[in-house]
Amino acid sequence: MKEGWEAVIGMEIHAQLATETKIFCGCATSFGEEPNSNTCPVCLGLPGALPVLNKRVVDLASRAALALGLTINEESIFSRKNYFYPDLPKGYQISQYDRPFSSDGRLTIMTAERDEGGHAKEWQPMEIGVERMHLEEDAGKNVHEGLPETDKYSYVDLNRAGTPLAEIVTDPDFRTSWQAYDYVNHVRQALQWVGASDADMEKGNLRCEANVSVRKAGQAEFNTKVELKNLNSVRFMQKAIEYEIERQIAAHESGEGVSQETRLWDEKNSRTQVMRSKEDAHDYRYFPEPDLKPLAVSAEFIESAKEAMPELPTLMQQRFTEEYGLSFADASQLVTDRNLAEFFEEAAKVSGNPKITANWILSELLRELNAADMSAAESPVSAKGLGELIGLIDSGKISGKQGKDVLIEMFSSGKSASEVVKEKGLEQISDKSEIEKLVDGVMESNAAQVEAYRGGNQKLIGFFVGQVMKESQGKANPKVVNEVLREKL
Repeated sequence: MKEGWEAVIGMEIHAQLATETKIFCGCATSFGEEPNSNTCPVCLGLPGALPVLNKRVVDLASRAALALGLTINEESIFSRKNYFYPDLPKGYQISQYDRPFSSDGRLTIMTAERDEGGHAKEWQPMEIGVERMHLEEDAGKNVHEGLPETDKYSYVDLNRAGTPLAEIVTDPDFRTSWQAYDYVNHVRQALQWVGASDADMEKGNLRCEANVSVRKAGQAEFNTKVELKNLNSVRFMQKAIEYEIERQIAAHESGEGVSQETRLWDEKNSRTQVMRSKEDAHDYRYFPEPDLKPLAVSAEFIESAKEAMPELPTLMQQRFTEEYGLSFADASQLVTDRNLAEFFEEAAKVSGNPKITANWILSELLRELNAADMSAAESPVSAKGLGELIGLIDSGKISGKQGKDVLIEMFSSGKSASEVVKEKGLEQISDKSEIEKLVDGVMESNAAQVEAYRGGNQKLIGFFVGQVMKESQGKANPKVVNEVLREKL
C-alpha cells in the first residue's frame, strides 16, 4: 500500500447452514440436483403458501454465533427485504434487519502479513468486532448460455431458493487484504468445526463480500466505500481487495474520486470491474414479515447450546502446546481440522509420545492422505493403529525407517502394525548379546578398518554400522549397534 494511505475494510460472509431442508419449507438443500427439482409452493413464492421456520436452522445458527463470539438475542424479527431479481420468486427476500438473531461479537484471530510469494511472516493476534449474524433465505441461481455475439439465453434454477443462510457482518476493522484473508479462513474453520456449515466455497455454500475504502493516514472519517461481490475463493478475495485499494488511492490522488458501487473480480485480467451502482439499505423498504412470528429463544436454550459446544480450535491449540509440549506451528496445523485434532489426541494416548505422534501425523500420515485425496476422517489407518505403530518404534521393536514402510502397508491393506511386522519379519533386534555377536563378526572380518579407527579415523564408525546392519538384514537396532561398536572399538 502506498505510504500515507490506510485501507478500511469490512467483511460480509454468507454461510449456508448445514441443514437437510430449507429454512421455511421441507424441500431438500442437496447440491447438484436437476434444475428446479427441489421446489415447492413455499420456495416458489406461490400465492397462499406460508413459511414455517425450520428449528434445525436455529440450532445450527446458535452454534455458529457462539463459535464467532456473538451474543444470541432472545428475540429477533424476520423482515421482508424488497428488491427485484430474476431468481427471487417472491419479489422480496425474507431476512432480518434491525433485530438480528445475534450481535455484538468480539473475535480474536491469528493474522500475518505475507511476502511476495504469499508466505506468512510473524503471526499476531488481532481482535475483530463482529456486528451481527442474521438469518435469511437464499435466492435462486441464474444460468446463462450463449456468447455475447450470438443469441444469449438465461435460465432460472430455483433449487437454491429458500436455502438457509447466516450472514456474518464485521465492523470495518481490517486494514490489509491479508487480515481479511485470515479472517475468512478463521470463520470457515470455526463453522466447519462446530458443524454449522460445510463452508465449501466451490459448492457456493460460503460466499464472501468485502466493503473497501481508503483514507489518508490519521484521518478519522471514512471515505466512499466499494462493495466487492462474487468472490468465490479466499485467494481471489485477497487479490481483489489489494487491487481495489491501489485503484482507489490512485482515484483519490488524481481528483477523480470513488463512486459508491458494486464491483466484481475479473480473474482473467486481474482487476475489478463495475457491476452496478450500490443501493442503500432504505432502498430495500424493509418491514416485518407478517407471516412469521418473532423468533424467541429462551435463556435455557442459549445455555444448553453453550454447554453442547465442542472445544474451539484456538483453545485446543493452546492446550496442545501446554499439555503436550507441541510447538505453536504443529499445534496450529493439527487444529485446522477437527477430525485431525481428535485423531492426534487418540493416537497420542495410545503411543504415550505426543511429540513423535504429531510429527508422524503431520509428515508421514498426511503425505499418504493427500496422495489418496483423503481427509483424516477417511484414513484407513486408525488413530489407535498409528499409536500402536509409534509404540513399536519407541520400544525398539522396529526402526523408524521400517516404521515408514509399515505405515504404507497399513494404509494400503488396512492391517495392523503388528500384523505387518510379523508377516514381513521386520521385528528389530535390540538384544545386546545378539548384536555383540554381529559386531564381533564384522570386526573380525575388517581388521584393517578396526586398526584405522583405533588410529584416529573416527569417521569409520559409519562403515561399521553399515556392515552390522547389512549382516542383520536391516533388523539390528541402530542405537544399540552404535553403543556396542563404540564399546568394542
